[in-house]
Amino acid sequence: MIALPFLLRRLGELHITDEARQQVLLREGILTFADLDLAIAEQRPLVADTNLRRAADVLAQEIRPVSLGRAWELLDTFIESLAAHCPMLEAIEPSGPLRRAEPLVNGLVIVARAADPALATAAIASLPAVSDVLHRARRRVVVRFEGYEIDVRVTTPDDYGSLLFTTTGPPSHVGEVLKRRGPRLSASETEVYSNANLPYLPPETRDAPDALDRALRHDVPILVRREDIRGDLHMHTTYSDGRDSLRQMVKATHALGYEYIAITDHSEHAGASRTLTLDQIDRQRDDIARRREEVPGMAILHGLEVDILPDGTLDCPDAMLERFEIVLASLHESAGQDGRRLTRRCLNAIRHPLVSVITHPANQLVGRRPGYDMDYAAIYEAAAETGTALEIDGAPAHLDLSGERALEAVRAGATVAIPVPGSADAHGGRHGAAGMGRAAPRPEHANGRRRPRVHRPQARPVTRLRGTAHAQCYTRICPPAFARDVQE
Repeated sequence: MIALPFLLRRLGELHITDEARQQVLLREGILTFADLDLAIAEQRPLVADTNLRRAADVLAQEIRPVSLGRAWELLDTFIESLAAHCPMLEAIEPSGPLRRAEPLVNGLVIVARAADPALATAAIASLPAVSDVLHRARRRVVVRFEGYEIDVRVTTPDDYGSLLFTTTGPPSHVGEVLKRRGPRLSASETEVYSNANLPYLPPETRDAPDALDRALRHDVPILVRREDIRGDLHMHTTYSDGRDSLRQMVKATHALGYEYIAITDHSEHAGASRTLTLDQIDRQRDDIARRREEVPGMAILHGLEVDILPDGTLDCPDAMLERFEIVLASLHESAGQDGRRLTRRCLNAIRHPLVSVITHPANQLVGRRPGYDMDYAAIYEAAAETGTALEIDGAPAHLDLSGERALEAVRAGATVAIPVPGSADAHGGRHGAAGMGRAAPRPEHANGRRRPRVHRPQARPVTRLRGTAHAQCYTRICPPAFARDVQE
């Protein structure tokens, strides 16, 4: 049987398309669900068939989406192979929903440019890491890599921007911009937008329903950059369930130029696989003191992540919590409680005088479990009243608070804390602070004002943390898919 991309193969197996119709789809470049969605957005007659659309909708359910973190791991590995074996390729970039920082990624896409795209696609098809070639044309090759379908698009430098833009999506946004631009080559995405008489929109903002309206108003988000990040307040080490030692985590974050970090291992009675026992606390404090001597320019806070128990109390006595410089509290287990009881537990923790941050407040697991059904308005109000921060956990498995909820929190006056995007809740130096920084959406200001106070994650210097002799390391910021706007 001839190998084909998933969409074309399944349409044929269901007898939705015959060989002649399949060849038409191939000529029109409709090989994937993203291609079909764009063709529908552009209202091409070829995809007007309702049976085709209906079948595609059903087939899309057969594909299990990939988490954002896993998608980055796959494409990082594949891009390394491309760079090593295809030296003619330049500007190799992940595209599609991954570039838009979608929590769940449907379709892995890579875009590159080359003086001779046909030569490049031939080289890509011959990669040792490729297990199967599902389609190959002069400027495109669809391959199977580690069991996943990857769509690799190659164009000439003068049209690189057009290709990057159209593959990034979403299709509805692409269709609207292309109507304004008309058919023309663009070497950069900035040219695509300027040719449509629009300012450039960052990929992470293009899914927003009002993205085009904001562009027309020149109200363009400015996204948080790596250099804006000053520290990380949610980190685990091998003292609990982290993968790397305290020294390794300090070394990794110091290499990134951080001004401060907080070591916040799990408390003894937490449900984590390993926890910080009472007899380890003093040893860890001494360990942190030694690390402070090694990196005198970086503040290292000794913290603890405690569980919020079913009765609303914390799993660690106050006398013990007072020994720490920062305390994070988490609703790790629902205990079978309804939204009302879960809300009460969260509010109790928010109002606890020793708690600084509520971590991953909804406790969602992307693609596996939705967040708790709580009274978030009451949670935001209490957080604003007490000054307790609500975290945007950038770990790809959490991404919690979600963008929508974080917007609501900031608009309600709450402080929102974001450790490093992608390393929030870091459990290891490589895939935490040092390795996964791009796995989470980048934030922006969230309260709708042109000049809010401070909306950069961890953008303040260390001066005082509530309840400690250290400073407020967290900051009032916005959620994923929105941008920074700082009033100094």
